[in-house]
Amino acid sequence: MQDLIETALTAKIETAATSTANVAIAEAGAQADKIVGTDPLPGSPEWEAEQDTDIPAQRQMAWQLASFRIQLAAGIDSTASVMSLRRFGATWATIGRAAGMTRQSAHERWGRRVSDMLDPYGVGMPPMVPNDDPTQP
Repeated sequence: MQDLIETALTAKIETAATSTANVAIAEAGAQADKIVGTDPLPGSPEWEAEQDTDIPAQRQMAWQLASFRIQLAAGIDSTASVMSLRRFGATWATIGRAAGMTRQSAHERWGRRVSDMLDPYGVGMPPMVPNDDPTQP
């Protein structure tokens, strides 16, 4: 019995933890599909009707926000989702609202890590990222 406990306490768990997080993130995406809906099939009348509108972009942003909220509620590190939201043009105010906090709090929580990922060389954010840093005048 003691060997089993020792195994449980000393086993390398990194692969299991990564697999578990990946499954949880995939499930958050599946649940976001249920909340927001999925894109119509390419070539379908519904798809054709959405061409040249902003509906696909709105659906993508809504899906990202729903997935982000689900991840937060489940206790999953959502830094990658915040990075995606910023790349899709979400403001800190929108991210904060989704997280149930102010834009300043959202920026304090994720801003540095997201900035480090999106602007690793300090040359400036990609053009689609809103210039809405709440610490700047």
